[in-house]
Amino acid sequence: MTALLQRLPGAFPLTIWSALFCLLLVALAVIAPGWLSSGDPLLADPVNAQLPPSSQHWLGTDQLGRDLLTRVIYGSRYSMLISIAAMGLAVVLGTLLGLLAALARGVVDEMLSRAVDVISAFPDLLLALMLIAFTGPGTNNLIIALGVASIPRFARVVRAQTFSVMHSGYVEQARTFGLSRFTLITRHILPHAIAQVPALATLGLGTAIIGTAGLSFLGMGPQPPTAEWGLMLAEGRNYLRNAWWIAVWPGVFITLTVVAVNTLGRYWQGRFEGGEA
Repeated sequence: MTALLQRLPGAFPLTIWSALFCLLLVALAVIAPGWLSSGDPLLADPVNAQLPPSSQHWLGTDQLGRDLLTRVIYGSRYSMLISIAAMGLAVVLGTLLGLLAALARGVVDEMLSRAVDVISAFPDLLLALMLIAFTGPGTNNLIIALGVASIPRFARVVRAQTFSVMHSGYVEQARTFGLSRFTLITRHILPHAIAQVPALATLGLGTAIIGTAGLSFLGMGPQPPTAEWGLMLAEGRNYLRNAWWIAVWPGVFITLTVVAVNTLGRYWQGRFEGGEA
């Protein structure tokens, strides 16, 4: 009974409710930005450039007179979708590589493990920057670069979990029933091998958001005049003395989103490690 009560939403700590509320607003901004702002993020108004926050422009305007609140809201679409797509790519490829290495063993396992070691030898952001240097800037290349850089964290966990599950009692018993290898993998091994993946993906999403913003700041992601958080930071850095709000607000939203994602991921991971997930 106690365990059941702990699973109820009302048992969530206040920090989790705050994180969920923040992510709900971000999700709404991504899915339906027009509900939060009726403005055009690309509409310039030089006459009203660099206006401070006011009742007319809640977050002020940028160097071209564009409403910052509107740009921040629409900017979440690029920042979040790029990060989610990169993490989805890493989850799929990392899971497949980890599962293949554990099931194949021998030379295949050794080759895949060494390849993962080479990738993980570089910091995620540095490796992504190197890949983009070869492929060129752009949204698709940014997604691929961040996704490839995040593969090792999933491949290693899935490989280790697969080894553990393969030698468990229920898998050995399932073999005695004469199940095919495909059925054994999909029904008994894979679901348990990827049990930690959702929590890892949630934590990795925070890293991907920072990576997206960082690489966009360097001009490796979406190009102007696109409303994207990292690009907005880059555009506002030259106006910090005269119009601090141009760069500060995108940074605030990046920070809040990453903190919310990491808070939820840490809580999820803690529940899993405690046997309650």
